[in-house]
Amino acid sequence: MSDTTLSLPKARPSLSGRVKAALLLFALFAMMPPLALALDDPFYLLIGTRILAYAIAAMALDLVLGFGAMVSFGHAAYLGLGTYAVAILASFGVHDLVLQMLAAIAMAAVFAFVTGAISLRTRGVYFIMITLAFGQMAFFFFISLSAYGGDDGVALVQRSTVLGMDLLGSDIGLYYTTLALLIGLFILCHRIVGSRFGRVLTGIRENPTRMEAIGFTPFRYQLTAFVISGCITAIAGVLLANQAQFVSPAFMSWHKSGELIVMVVLGGTGTLAGPIAGAVAALLLEEWLGILSEHWKLFFGLFLVLMVLFSSDGITGMLRRLGIGRGKE
Repeated sequence: MSDTTLSLPKARPSLSGRVKAALLLFALFAMMPPLALALDDPFYLLIGTRILAYAIAAMALDLVLGFGAMVSFGHAAYLGLGTYAVAILASFGVHDLVLQMLAAIAMAAVFAFVTGAISLRTRGVYFIMITLAFGQMAFFFFISLSAYGGDDGVALVQRSTVLGMDLLGSDIGLYYTTLALLIGLFILCHRIVGSRFGRVLTGIRENPTRMEAIGFTPFRYQLTAFVISGCITAIAGVLLANQAQFVSPAFMSWHKSGELIVMVVLGGTGTLAGPIAGAVAALLLEEWLGILSEHWKLFFGLFLVLMVLFSSDGITGMLRRLGIGRGKE
């Protein structure tokens, strides 16, 4: 079999199909608060907000994993940086959400630029291991910060404010703010992957040697995507800190990085909408299986194995074969 055959890109959902799938998910998300009110159960809002925040993080990881073929096993570090941006600024009396997000983005951009510039000089399993190493370095650094609770973490006195207004004080306000950010960031990612930059990044994923031969520098494009992904993940961390009203190094452990990868693979890589569906499926299965058995991880693992065996391109691939969410080619 020739190299040309091996480098042929796999079939991906078209842009219109991606948007249709996302619109369906966003419509379902918008119906959650009325459902929670009708059932008089605030738990649905809390788990819903958590799902939305993790959906942002999974979508950000898909930008580098699905479109850039960079398997980052330390992406939870950016999630943790977002949570600690909230805790650190709150300790100085700064509770504004916009300022916290800007701080989180700045911290994530610097960390992603430095670690990405080093990690991208490696390939394959070496890239995976070095991103894991950097993630664990960040994890142990924040464990050593006794001023912020160390390994025990720190509770937040209040949720963030928006331009002085307590919009996130209610669970519904936090939920819809998180949903609005998810929609906005999806549009941003959708524009990125559909742009010239996104097409070059996809080309580098398929065959970096050929892209370099026609005048593109893979390193610059991959590093830029890595930094953008880290910044978006940090925004998810800011939202998770507000949802839990608690911050600890556990947010940036390698287990969290693994969970994000599972969400992307479960939903379907290189789709943007797939990781959102993957976050929904993974977190709901965690809740439901946890009710049935304390050994829920065993059943979750079996489900993941079956999904990979029978639908290697995840939930979106399975739905596409059933004729659901198919867009124009």
